[in-house]
Amino acid sequence: MDGLDKALISALTRDGRASLSTLAADLGVTRATVRTRLARLEATGEITGYTVTTRRDPGQAPVRGLMMLGIEGPGTERIMARVAAMPQVQAVHSTNGTWDLVAEIGTRTLEEFDEVLFSIRRMSGVTRSETTLLLSTRRGR
Repeated sequence: MDGLDKALISALTRDGRASLSTLAADLGVTRATVRTRLARLEATGEITGYTVTTRRDPGQAPVRGLMMLGIEGPGTERIMARVAAMPQVQAVHSTNGTWDLVAEIGTRTLEEFDEVLFSIRRMSGVTRSETTLLLSTRRGR
């Protein structure tokens, strides 16, 4: 990835709906160059998709948090797959350092959130956990 690719990704991060013409003008290149670069970034997997963020996103699951997990033994991939399959889990990240996995969880109520935590803690191989509730979110662009 060169400087133009990085600038293109940065521009799309700010406005994922920007037209080819707008991107080309902002970057000082032709529309054909933008189109070719986008196609290559998508083909190589640098850009894996486009999304829409709405004002209501937290409303679907207003109780949100991060659960850090310590795993014992070789079962990390199995546990990661089981946690990721839970409908209340938005994402599971492998990490380095103290924790092996971090799960992003979102539920409608604290009671449901608590049930999810207990379900994960009961999984064989999970040795410890720490959970942090997310109080507010500000999206940077």
